[in-house]
Amino acid sequence: MSAPRQIIMVRHGQSAANVDTSIYERVPDYRIPLTELGLEQAREAGRTLRERLDGEQVCVYISPYLRAYQTFDALGIADLAERVIEEPRLREQDWANYQVPEDIEVQKKLRDSYGHFFFRFREGESGSDVYDRVSSFMETLYRHWAKPAYAPNTLLVTHGLTMRLFCMRWFHWTVEYFESLNNPENGAVRALVRQPGGKYALDRAFSQWAERTPTDTVLTTLGDER
Repeated sequence: MSAPRQIIMVRHGQSAANVDTSIYERVPDYRIPLTELGLEQAREAGRTLRERLDGEQVCVYISPYLRAYQTFDALGIADLAERVIEEPRLREQDWANYQVPEDIEVQKKLRDSYGHFFFRFREGESGSDVYDRVSSFMETLYRHWAKPAYAPNTLLVTHGLTMRLFCMRWFHWTVEYFESLNNPENGAVRALVRQPGGKYALDRAFSQWAERTPTDTVLTTLGDER
C-alpha cells in the first residue's frame, strides 16, 4: 500500500448556522453557507495547508455540504489538488431535516446527559452511526492508496464531529476518550503524519473538557463516579 505522507483534515469555516441556529428552520443543513468570517478562516487554513504540502500534490475528499465546498474553494489550493472527490460519508451528523430549535435544544440536553456517541437524534443519527460510515470510508481510502499513482497527501474537508470520529477509528480511541474531546474550531487543521516506522501520529491533540486517556473505558469512568 502506498500510504500518504500525511492525512490532513480541515473543518469548514464558520457557517451561518454557527451564528444563527434559526436558519435550520428555513434552509436544509447541506445548503447552509459560510459567513464572511468563515471564508477568511478557510483562507487562513489554506495558507497553513500550502506550507504543509510544500508543493506536493494532494487527493481531496470533500463533504457534499455547501459550507465544505466553499471552504475548499477558499483554501486556494486547487492547483495542488490531484483529484477532488465528493464523499457523502464525510457529511455532518444528521440531526433532522428542517429543525425546530426548541426541540433540538431539548435533544441536545438529553444528549449531554446520555452521551454524544450513543445518543441518536430523532430523524437523525447518533455519533456511533457516523463512526460506522467513517469506518466504511476508510476501506475506500485503503483501496485508493493501493493505486501506484496516488498523490503523496490526502485531504479531508469535513466537519468537526467527523474529524474526531475519524481519529477515534484510526487510533482506536475508546468511547470514553471520545466523549472527553471538544470539536476543533471552525477552519481548524489537523494532520495525521506518517512516522519513520510507518505509523501515524496526530500533529495536534483535540482539546478536552474532561480528563481522560485514549484507553479509558466505561469501567474507568464508573470508578471515577464512586
